[in-house]
Amino acid sequence: MRRTVVFFLTQLLLWALVSQANHELTPWGIALFLGGLFVGLSALTFERREALVGAFAAGFLHDAGTPLPFGTHALAFAAAVVFIQHVRHRLNRHEGLVTVMVILITNLGLFLVISAVALRLLPDADQLTSRVFSDLIASQVVLALVSPWFLALQTRTLRLAGGATSPESNAHG
Repeated sequence: MRRTVVFFLTQLLLWALVSQANHELTPWGIALFLGGLFVGLSALTFERREALVGAFAAGFLHDAGTPLPFGTHALAFAAAVVFIQHVRHRLNRHEGLVTVMVILITNLGLFLVISAVALRLLPDADQLTSRVFSDLIASQVVLALVSPWFLALQTRTLRLAGGATSPESNAHG
């Protein structure tokens, strides 16, 4: 349980930083989406239940600040965790570059799903297609730059709190 709380606190920090960055980017018409970073590490290293709790918590945190139906992000994040955990045995998940690539691919999928839901709810969605793609490109670039730092922060914070980052080394965390 301690691992989940510590993990959520790092996610809360990331959410606050991304929210502030999006506020500052508003004049340029760009919004960042880093959803893959909220589920990547937990899906690759935590047991399913613990990773799902973290995904739902991060998703509800995102849902609180969007006009989308409440639970949209939470369900999308949970689905991403289930998918990643289904294929993680095929990945060298202890390799940093692999983790960043999984996060980038997950972010792409989450972005497309959540954008599709958002665009369905808008009456003038045709004019927003170029905006969606510019947001996607900006998000992926920022994600590639920020992921190593944030993964190191999460890993170090989890170690300091007494919880290992892999289920093999700390099954009950």
